[in-house]
Amino acid sequence: MLISQTLKRIAEQIDRVGGNPILVGGAVRDHLLGNEIKDIDIEVFNLSVDQLTGILNEFGRTSVVGKAFGVLKVSVDGMDFDFSLPRKDQKTGVGNKGFPVETDPEMTFKKAASRRDFTINAIGLNLLTGGILDPFNGGDDLKNRILRVVDPETFIEDPLRVFRGIQFAARFRLTATSGTMTVFRNLLDNLPELPQERIFEEMKKLLLKADTPSVGLALADKTGLIEKLFPELYALHNVQQDPTWHPEGDVWTHTMLVLDEAAKSRNGTISHDLPLMLAALCHDFGKPVTTTFTDGRWISYGHESEGEKTARCFLERLTNETTLIRTVSALVRDHLKPTQLYKSKHVSNGAIRRLAMRTNLPLLVELAQADTFGRGRNTREKGFPAGEWLLGRWKGLQLHREEGIRPFLMGRHLLKLGLMPGPRIGSILKEAFELQLDDEICNLNDALVWARKRICK
Repeated sequence: MLISQTLKRIAEQIDRVGGNPILVGGAVRDHLLGNEIKDIDIEVFNLSVDQLTGILNEFGRTSVVGKAFGVLKVSVDGMDFDFSLPRKDQKTGVGNKGFPVETDPEMTFKKAASRRDFTINAIGLNLLTGGILDPFNGGDDLKNRILRVVDPETFIEDPLRVFRGIQFAARFRLTATSGTMTVFRNLLDNLPELPQERIFEEMKKLLLKADTPSVGLALADKTGLIEKLFPELYALHNVQQDPTWHPEGDVWTHTMLVLDEAAKSRNGTISHDLPLMLAALCHDFGKPVTTTFTDGRWISYGHESEGEKTARCFLERLTNETTLIRTVSALVRDHLKPTQLYKSKHVSNGAIRRLAMRTNLPLLVELAQADTFGRGRNTREKGFPAGEWLLGRWKGLQLHREEGIRPFLMGRHLLKLGLMPGPRIGSILKEAFELQLDDEICNLNDALVWARKRICK
């Protein structure tokens, strides 16, 4: 592992006064996997908080980011490092707040690592020698893609670790041991005590970082977590689909495939990736209540509008981000529109404009593409012509510009024409805008000519 010169100098100074600096957690795991290392956490043994603070102050601005947990952050040369002391804590309350903390500088690395969640996160790296410390064989588990709890007795003190395990399984393609599965199942009744915002943070890591999010959701399903906390997702099981269009199986199976397909369209921007992935997860939420067997076929008429309502309820339990909820709900409602419009004989410019006004059209195309490709057959080979066509129409109408669709006729224009303030102004503006969308009004001059005639009626 390439250790920065700054970190090396800090480690050497810690060593001079009798401390032992060990790189811990995700940084070591990612190093062993050959992945980019972003968060650098160092656990320092054999020093007090005051001693460690004094050393760090020599290198840069030091701040306490978690005094109760003995965590110090130092910023040097534009880089941030988190330093902590080994601690012993024991849960005394509900949730993840009942942890009185006591640091123990004399603690061994093995003892400190025993409090970590999974063996793959309980590996250390000596910053001075580069040697690996692996008391629980996390390196072998990582190599064999195994998810294993370090210590069931300490693991259960924080139920959020179940969600961490699920997103780890998805991100690193891990298979949980039977013992780990048992620990997860034993914690199901404790999960409702967790703050929803913390659950959502782990869900976001699953959706935004995993190449195959379905791996994590499959684990969540096997442990009973889906049934316990997410009834909208659990309801997708055994909902039948017409095998002509969905040879992959039930709606749950389809949703998992769509989710993995959507992950291929992520671009690393959370404002793009998060609504796309959530919409992929929620897009068929309406099928359990609309699916019927009619004339020898499974059909789900109206599942888009039903799904919009169900998705909104699902999301409101996870987050209060109203813009995100509105964006995802609109994508769910219109996820069939690209293919439906493409198959229509004539689609007016007004129809394209109205669709672009009520939903994010590029995201909608990506969702519809994932929906098409997520059918368990070689659909990618045929491409998604409906999406190419719709984006072509969208760009041709200049709808990709940041300003979007703006009305030519404004209230001030009507006032200048002599119309008195009142509700009539709103109705005339609305009517003019509808005509604009349908190309019957093409510029402000057209709008003013039309308005003069309309006012005189």
